Amino acid sequence: MRIVVALVASLCALGITAERADAAKGVQFGIQDDAWLEFGPGRLSDRVAKLDRLGLDVVRVTLNWHHAEPRAGRYGWGRSDRLLRALRARGLEPVVTIWGTPGWANGGNRPNVAPRRALDFQRFAQTAARRYGFVKHWIMWNEPNKATWLKPASARTYVTRILNPGYKGVKAVSRRDKVAGGVTGPRGGRGGTSPVVFIRGMDRAGAKLDAYAHHPYPVFPGDTPFVGGCECPILTMAKLERLLRIVGHAFPRARIWLTEYAYQTNPPDRFGVSPELQARYVGEAARRVYTARKVDMLIHYLYRDEPDPARWQSGLETIDGRPKPALYATMFPLAQIARRGNRTTVWGQVRPGEGRQRYVLQQLVNGRWVTVGRSARTDRRGYFRRTVRAAKGTQLRVFYSPRRLSSFQLSVS
Repeated sequence: MRIVVALVASLCALGITAERADAAKGVQFGIQDDAWLEFGPGRLSDRVAKLDRLGLDVVRVTLNWHHAEPRAGRYGWGRSDRLLRALRARGLEPVVTIWGTPGWANGGNRPNVAPRRALDFQRFAQTAARRYGFVKHWIMWNEPNKATWLKPASARTYVTRILNPGYKGVKAVSRRDKVAGGVTGPRGGRGGTSPVVFIRGMDRAGAKLDAYAHHPYPVFPGDTPFVGGCECPILTMAKLERLLRIVGHAFPRARIWLTEYAYQTNPPDRFGVSPELQARYVGEAARRVYTARKVDMLIHYLYRDEPDPARWQSGLETIDGRPKPALYATMFPLAQIARRGNRTTVWGQVRPGEGRQRYVLQQLVNGRWVTVGRSARTDRRGYFRRTVRAAKGTQLRVFYSPRRLSSFQLSVS
């Protein structure tokens, strides 16, 4: 899916956003970039260390069934062993997506065609859960509402041959493991099904899940994490409350995992947003899920831009490894909550380190960064909220002295 976004953003809506008493303040933040993690420059341990230094909680990894079991009962775990155990060694929690049917299980078709027998998928999920007992979060398939990933994009086929068998297989190993289903894209596209219709179809088919996973990518020009979208079957981050209502009606006990989300940048993608706006949206998206009920996870898609311009340029680094402002926004997300005259309230998080972190809020004055008030400490999860004297147009940033790093520059609106 190509994201179509523009530079126009309606940021004033942030001023009316209130925190909910039932907000999911324990939300985990993460990243997914299978290709970079497996084949990126340097050693695997070095790449995992880079992710760890961002202060992230989870890393989503795809376990390709068609590669891991190319013949029935014959397994090849080499790739997944390397990746998952490297993450575990660094203290990063893997979130594992099982996808891709081997030809022997679907009549010689492509991996996006469902298995003929539910038992085959159940057995593989159970075997994987037993091998990787340290994995506690499992996702069944990827964007099954799109024909690219599941053909046909049928909710009943997905539930009966993939989701429910996978749920049963994982739970046979550990009832405490969490299994997410849905994993829907924001729209169905050609040959696909809208996420709204897909959720309702899953409900009718008797879906079993602990969490509903969704990819609330921006779709419309001007989409921001808070503003945009439409009153239609498309579910973007701007329509997060609608996603919560629909999922809550179908699966009242299910939590919400947002397992892919990102903005592409221009350059190099001419339909993307500026690198500065991408960084701002990283902070605003973090704030968005922090205040949302039931949302337990937000995963950014791509650490590094893909070299093919027709694919994804939503990375925290350019293709040649240069950091974008979003890299620092990922370590230190910062968002404006409200402004009244020259009194501005901001929210943020310091992700590196453990427990309460000391930080400094700074303001750009005559070309120099000046400390606003005193240094302060975050809460135990690294969060903070500050009201400071800062008029419209003021540039603010977070400075983290233990590593001499700073966030991106937030321009007060």
